[in-house]
Order: sequence, then structure tokens, then C-alpha cells
Amino acid sequence: MSEMFDAVDALVASRSALPSAEERKRLRVAHGLTLDDVAGALHVRRATVSAWESTKKPTEPRGPEREAYARLLKQLAELYPAPVPATFTGAPDPAEARPLSTGSASEAAVMTATENTQTPAPAPVAAAPAAASRPASTTRPSTSRRPGAKKAAPAGTPAGDTDPRFENGPLAVVDVEDGKVLAYCTGGLVLDVPAKSLPSLVDWTLKEAKLGQPKLSGPGRPADPLLVLTEAALERYGLPVSFTAEEKDAGRIPESHKVIKQLVRADWKLTKRGFGPWARIYRPAKGSDRQCVQLCIPSWNALDARFWGDAAQLPPAELARVLGVYASRVMTPRGSTAVTGLELMTALHPPTHAVRDEETGVLRQAETKTPGSLGSDPVDCAPCEAPDGHPVVTALDLPRFHVRGPAEKLFEEAYDWARPMTDAECTLRYLVGLDVNMAFAAGANGLNVGLGEPTHVKGLAFDPKLPGSWLVDLSHVDLSRVKVGKEWVELDGSLLPSPFTPKGDRPTGPAWYATPTVAYAQELGYDVAPIEAWVRYDNGRYLDGWYGRLRDAYLATMADLGVDADLSPEDFLAAMDGYKERDPELTIVVSAIKATVKGGLGKLRERPRGEGWRPGERWRALERPTWRPDIRAAVISRTRINLHRKIVKHAAFTGQYPIAILSDCVVYAANGPSPLDFLPYREGRPLPGGFKLGINPGLVKHEGTQSVLWGEEVRDKFNAPELNLARSIKDGTVTDADNGE
Repeated sequence: MSEMFDAVDALVASRSALPSAEERKRLRVAHGLTLDDVAGALHVRRATVSAWESTKKPTEPRGPEREAYARLLKQLAELYPAPVPATFTGAPDPAEARPLSTGSASEAAVMTATENTQTPAPAPVAAAPAAASRPASTTRPSTSRRPGAKKAAPAGTPAGDTDPRFENGPLAVVDVEDGKVLAYCTGGLVLDVPAKSLPSLVDWTLKEAKLGQPKLSGPGRPADPLLVLTEAALERYGLPVSFTAEEKDAGRIPESHKVIKQLVRADWKLTKRGFGPWARIYRPAKGSDRQCVQLCIPSWNALDARFWGDAAQLPPAELARVLGVYASRVMTPRGSTAVTGLELMTALHPPTHAVRDEETGVLRQAETKTPGSLGSDPVDCAPCEAPDGHPVVTALDLPRFHVRGPAEKLFEEAYDWARPMTDAECTLRYLVGLDVNMAFAAGANGLNVGLGEPTHVKGLAFDPKLPGSWLVDLSHVDLSRVKVGKEWVELDGSLLPSPFTPKGDRPTGPAWYATPTVAYAQELGYDVAPIEAWVRYDNGRYLDGWYGRLRDAYLATMADLGVDADLSPEDFLAAMDGYKERDPELTIVVSAIKATVKGGLGKLRERPRGEGWRPGERWRALERPTWRPDIRAAVISRTRINLHRKIVKHAAFTGQYPIAILSDCVVYAANGPSPLDFLPYREGRPLPGGFKLGINPGLVKHEGTQSVLWGEEVRDKFNAPELNLARSIKDGTVTDADNGE
């Protein structure tokens, strides 16, 4: 009888119910698992797992693999329940919209978005709200819900499935009008604030305001509510409107300030960074009960104009819209755009996760590393990856004033290269600049990076799938003859930058390179023989979710500005012309998204700040698991290689060569002022693998056009035949600083 039962169990298992292919992939990605992870656990090939997740024609697992796969998906489904699909509720009924705000003709439409555990879909953006004023009456003392109006859903939350804890959105801009304190939320909502002091404002935020944002991944945690304090609010709560010179240097107000004393008396704490532009006020968590409020103070330069434009000068309702769109599409700001870019990586790959007790079935928090994350403990980089002054460099006991060269230090940086124009190029009329959209984000997409500590090896054959730093001689790579695809092609190597150095110089001997750089040497058709390497056997595509969320945020916001991803080359160029003027507030969001990419990657190798640090001493950033210069180097390497590959394919097909490259901008001489005057499009189709016009990350847009005469004149003016014209191709302005003076 038992054999019969076993046979029945096996029969049932062979038809175990499985979710859809889309859901299978969602669950895997939500837990940070790669296809290789699943394939290894189930003893199948990577391609097999990929076929199980194929949305076009998924295959079904069979036998014991099906039972094991079903068990995996069931456990993941318990950790990451499927989100309820969003339903766009549309704008309020006109009759209901009229009383939304006294003095305004109309109000913002309801904004909704689909929450996804990996990359939530961006929220539709409402039109810029009219100047909001305090409602004539309220339904209760602390909350203003404009009489007769539907409550506007906060940006970034699904309609019909709003988390009741955060039903008023992720943030509020606190202002004072006619003696009343008001909190401007996303979606046009305005709340009355009864708090008379900063401690009571924090209490109100946590107990009544219903501000915050759902977590971005299953093992993560919700975002803390963000309060943006205007100058009027600062005065109301006893805080300075601006920093003194001493406070500006310190980046905070002194601990002796009366408001900080109020917080201390109320048992609130500040982080080690103190009360600065991005202050965090909290009480130690008790279990899952987290009490923390983030403050953003624009007049203390919290919203740096280099990345946020004139956001700090916007009226409260408009500022709430800008920050709300950013929060819904990226995440609630946690500090500068650079800090937020780094925090987004952690939010999508939390270092630890809860585990289920085998006996009770209860989930409990444990220090268990989340698959695909960097874990909770920092790891030291390899000596070649460390910046000068790092303890691992000091431990090498190098001679005093020794300058490390390429054979001792990894130099993976963006391009800054230029060359004199040829006689033939001087006969052309224009210099046309192309800019790669979200170039560094595209460089992170699909990139395999190290998740753990490095291992030092010698004599290891190069493996393009193994992330690390390799000491190898690439001086034999000759750009005059390279492989493009499967074919060898002849090029004018003197007109091309080397792909292996930021300045475009040909290497002269062994040097340290990240994996993508060495792999490109092989792609060009040349053998490589590493002398030694620091490799990371624990690796994965850590940045995929980060790239996906920032890509979606960028594309959605550009679409709101009238630049869609499926435009023809001609329509794309037309759409990009003047797009910034269509909605200046959303243009601010675009700028902030771009800064989040570059700043987040820069934070991976943050240098010491402030006075008092000495070479050889550890600095604060080294204690983060996300202090990973090797990951930054790999992204920059891949970004530079991606651009060089396009340049080579373009040269092989057209015979045209760049005259200048600066990071993600490349300049060509052409007979016409438009990119279409020299890009080889045929019936709307670009050169495969070459430059393609479009808004997607990795595609290019028109950066600017100047005349060849302009280029020659500015180079003559500064007596610099190799002045990098890519730096000023956009508006033609050249300064002494551009010339390095």
C-alpha cells in the first residue's frame, strides 16, 4: 500500500501547479537570485531555467525538477506576495475638482503606479498644481481634506491598494501661511499641522500624518516619512533660516541649539551626522516598530542646485510635486542624489532577510545574508583597487612620495581624449556632438560584479565572466587591425583613442584593468595573458534592479515631457528640441535621476571628508558594505568599452573618426549640423552595433553643434591643438578652466 501511496505522491508532484512565466521571474528577481543560482540548485542548465521563464513560449519542468522548482516558487511567493494590479482612477469629477483648492481653477489628477517588488512601474504624473491655499473648512483639526473632493492618492501608490500606513504619500512640504502650519503632500493634498514644536511635529508625522513609502523589495523595509521644511517653517519651529559660516563648515547646527535640546528632552536622537540639511530624527527600534523621520531643509542647501536646479525656490505645492514624482519613481530621497543612489542599491538588495522557523513556520529576522546582496559586513578592496591613503596601500610600505603607476594601481576612469583635426576634417563645416543617454546606468545593466572579498591569484587564465582586477600587458593590441564581429578590418589606428586608458594613450606595458576592459581586448581579436589578478568568486548582477528602476524612472519622466522611446530618428530629434521648457518641474526630476546614477556610482569609492584624517587611517565610508571601488571601476570600464565599440563599428562602416570624447559625449566633423547628416541610417534603421538615436539608456541624443571654424579658433586661442571640444560643444563657451588653466 505504501508503494501505491508513493506512486500517487509522485504523480501529483509531476503536475505540481506552477505560476505563470512572468511570476516565476518576478519571484526569482525579488529574492536576488540569478538564473545560475536556480540552475545550480536544481541541477539543470541555465538555459533551462531561462526557458521556464520565457514569456513568449515557456517550457514546463518535468520529473523531480518540477517538484523542486514548485517548492522554491511556493516559498518565494510566501516571502514576496504578488502585488495587486493598479487601476488608474483618473482625474476627479469636474464638479468635485472645483473645491479642491480655493483660488485655483483646477487641481492635479490622481497619480497612481503599480508596486513591484523589484522595479515598480512609474506613476503617471499630474499637471503642475495651481498655487494651493488652505481649505475653508476641515473635517478634523489635524487633517485638511478639501471639502467635497476625493482624497488624492499619493504618487507612487497603487489606486485601490494604497497601504493604509502611507495613504498620504511619501513626503510633505511643511510651510506656514497666515499663521497656520500646512503640510503639502503629493497628489495635491494639504494637511493641517497642529504641532507647536519640532518634537511634536515628529510625533504628529509618525502618529497621524500617514506618510511613508512601501518597501522596494521583499526583505527590505518601508521608507521613513520625509518632511521638507520651508524657511517659514524653520522660523516657526525655532530653527535658523540659513547657516552661519561656522555651521556651513560643520554642515550642521551645534548640539547646544535649543531645538536639539528639545528633541533630547523628548527622547529623540540624531544620527552621527547631527542636525544638518538632511537630518534624521529617531528612537531606537523596538522589534519591527521603527520610529524615524527624515528632514530636508532646502535653505541649508539640501537640494543642491547642481542636481536639483531651482527646486529649492519652488512654492510648497510645486516642490511637493517634484519630490513626489522622484520618490514614486526612484525612492524617497535619503540625502543628496548621490546618497540616494547608493541607498537605492541597498533598498533593492537588503543585506539580510527574515527566515522561516522550520518548526513554527513563523518568519523571524536573522542575520542571514540575502542572496545577491553585498551582505552587512564591509570588505577591504585589493591593494590595486584602493585609492591613495587607504590602509591597504599604507601596509605596502612604499617609499615616501612614491606615485603608483598603472602596474600598481587600477585606473578605470571615463574618457577625456581629443586629437587635432585632419586636413580633410577641416574642410567640413560642422562639429556635431552626440551624448549617450544614461551611459553609466547602461554600463551597469547586466554587469557581473563581485559580491564578496577578493582572492589573489597568479597565472590564472583570463575568464571574461569572472569579475576582478587583472594585471596584464595590452600594449600589443593594434587598433589598425581589429576584429569587428567575426571579420578583421583595417582602420586608421592613429585617429582612434585606446580603449584601455582614460586619456586614450596606448599602454606601454603591464597595467591593472577591470574584467570588461580585458574582455574587450579579446573581442578585438588579441590574446591576453594575465600576470596576476584579484578576482571575486562570489559574484552576481547586483546592479540590474538598480539600473531597471532608474531606467524606468528616466523613460517615464521623459515620456511625460513628450519624448517617447519608440520615435523615429527625425521625430526623436524634434521631440528633444525644447523639451525642458514643456514642464520645467519634470525637467528637474530628469536632472535628479541622472545625478542619482552618477552620484550613486561615485559613492562606491567615497573619499575621506573633513579635517583630521591622515593617510593610512580608516574613514567612515570604509565601514559600509557598499564601499566598493571595484564595482565602480567595472561600471566605468564597461561604459568606456561600450562607447569605444560603437566608435569602432562606425569607423569601420563609414571611415569617420571622432575628434574628441569627454565621458559620454563624442564629437565628429560632418557636412551638416544634424546627427542624421553623418549617422548611417538606412530606411530608418541604424548601423547594427553603432550609434542609434533614441531616449533609451545607451542610445544617443544630439548634444550640440558648432562650426569647424569655431573649433579651430578656440584651439588657436588657447594654443592647444588637442583642446577637448566635447567639453564645450553644447553651447560653444570655452573658458580658461576648460583648458586646464
